[in-house]
Amino acid sequence: MATVSVPGREKAVLWSGAVSLTTVPAEVVPLTGRLFDGLLESHRLGYVRIAMLEADAVRVSRTAALISAGPRTEQQVGVGVQVSGRAVLEQDGRRAEVAPGGLVLYDTARPYSVDFPERFRAHLFHVPQRLLGLPDHDLRHVAGVAVSPTEGCGPVLLSFLGVLAASAHSWSVPVGDRLAGSVADLLSVLISQLAAGRKADEPVAPNEHLVRRVREYIEHHLGDPELRPERIARAHHISVRYLHRLFESEGVTVGRLVQQRRLEACARELGRRSRTVPSVSAVAQRWGFVNLAHFSRTFRAVYGVSPREWRALRTTDGD
Repeated sequence: MATVSVPGREKAVLWSGAVSLTTVPAEVVPLTGRLFDGLLESHRLGYVRIAMLEADAVRVSRTAALISAGPRTEQQVGVGVQVSGRAVLEQDGRRAEVAPGGLVLYDTARPYSVDFPERFRAHLFHVPQRLLGLPDHDLRHVAGVAVSPTEGCGPVLLSFLGVLAASAHSWSVPVGDRLAGSVADLLSVLISQLAAGRKADEPVAPNEHLVRRVREYIEHHLGDPELRPERIARAHHISVRYLHRLFESEGVTVGRLVQQRRLEACARELGRRSRTVPSVSAVAQRWGFVNLAHFSRTFRAVYGVSPREWRALRTTDGD
């Protein structure tokens, strides 16, 4: 989409609407007095949405009002790759300045704003948070953080995202699905690295060690169908009520966390290519699901396809 053929002041309005449709609803305000000019191209690789923007100086704001008024959609982790020009993103009280060649992370579920003070090119990648397999507090630690081309696994992710943006239009659906999985894996590694570094520099909350032990306990017992809040609380010598209170600040209930981690483990195993392919029921039982029908319904509700369809999409070679 290009604004070159659009009359006068309608250019910014059209470009703003295109940004909202291809990414998330946002307000766009030009920062120059002259007529606005912008380009936008969008693609989808599996569950990853890609938007390639080029425009004059502009401010893009994702406000609380837009978030509350918009349709309920799943939480997305955003990655903004700065190709040319500068960007300044603010979220959660953090201010991240991004030079060409760098990237910035943000959370679409909470307000943020981005200033592009000069003509720019940027690539935006949106990935559902549930596919990263990370706790909410890790994302809160890195939202509004800029990553240089030399930081952590940033160079690997930046290089890969650059290739994807240039070739997004050329991949078949099966290949696109698998490439999307690679984006999620690399992004998960980067966020984990950044979150660990930020936590090391921050004072530890009184209950953080206990929450960490509970999470580790859950990870080690995911395959146990009897893994319930009562058992988890008893193993840590606390009440069930206190266990639930611990996880209120995590933004997830204990039961939902157990289910989420089990589903993620099943999704990884079903998507793994190997000579011996376990049945869907075997995978479900290995990760604590005793009722296959319930597992299939729950899996479809989260991933949008049945477990068998998920496995077929990820284990079939693309053209």
